[in-house]
Amino acid sequence: MKATADLHQWLMSDRPASRRQAALGRFYGGWRVFARNRLAMLGLFIVLALVLMAIFANQLAPYAPSVGDLMTTRLLPPSSAHWFGTDDQGRDILSRLIHGSRITLFVVVLVAVLAAPIGLIVGTVAGYAGGLLDATLMRITDIFLAFPRLILALAFVAALGPGIENAVLAIAITSWPPYARIARAETLTIRQTDYIAAVQLIGASPWRIVLRHIMPLCVSSVIVRVTLDMAGIILTAAGLGFLGLGAQPPSPEWGAMIAAGRAYVLDQWWVAAGPGLAIFVVSLAFNLLGDGLRDALDPKGNK
Repeated sequence: MKATADLHQWLMSDRPASRRQAALGRFYGGWRVFARNRLAMLGLFIVLALVLMAIFANQLAPYAPSVGDLMTTRLLPPSSAHWFGTDDQGRDILSRLIHGSRITLFVVVLVAVLAAPIGLIVGTVAGYAGGLLDATLMRITDIFLAFPRLILALAFVAALGPGIENAVLAIAITSWPPYARIARAETLTIRQTDYIAAVQLIGASPWRIVLRHIMPLCVSSVIVRVTLDMAGIILTAAGLGFLGLGAQPPSPEWGAMIAAGRAYVLDQWWVAAGPGLAIFVVSLAFNLLGDGLRDALDPKGNK
């Protein structure tokens, strides 16, 4: 108990002796705020379960995701043998949902990796440079923001061709403008601080100031926005799959599964209900997780 109390006191020290202690203290303080939010913990649990399900899909799925039997297992209702029933090709829906989690995580991770850095770079450069460069970059951002994300993604996928890779690229191209706006707003505030003035006085170049001193301060806000946008990214990917522009059959993509089940929605409701429920639960989990991260990363909330 004493060791735990000493560790707590060391992490929460107002005068950290090193950068490592300061970083660990910030993380610990943020985790305490996050852990007090039960809904955020529920969202984290669901997201972690989704990750584990994607990693161990081959071991967890009771049947092959793309193999069915039209003679004996076509459109069977939920039962002990098929918990979520089977589809029009006789394939087990639960197995397809488990393997489809890999596609969902693939889309979410790649869009975040592609869109967030673009938005962060555009926003910080525009906010720090100001003038004509700022106006040009923000007008380009406004052009992207003027179109609904799904409509713009449809246009890009139609130009690039159907497929999950092109769908990810299209979603990433349409997702970066909000991150650029957030990064620019924070940069406009940060560049007026004495901290940045001191860095300028010692001769740091503008690129070094942006990359080493401004971007790290904008990352937390962008992370929160990315997490909150995950639900929209999943829905956009599902919408593209529903329209046949995302992952192609027989890939177990949740949106495409809903599209395949719409012809049976009145009599064999479970065909579309399973993937619809999966999209709802995962989207809700990312929203709850984003709300918790927003509270944890808010400097006022850590006090």
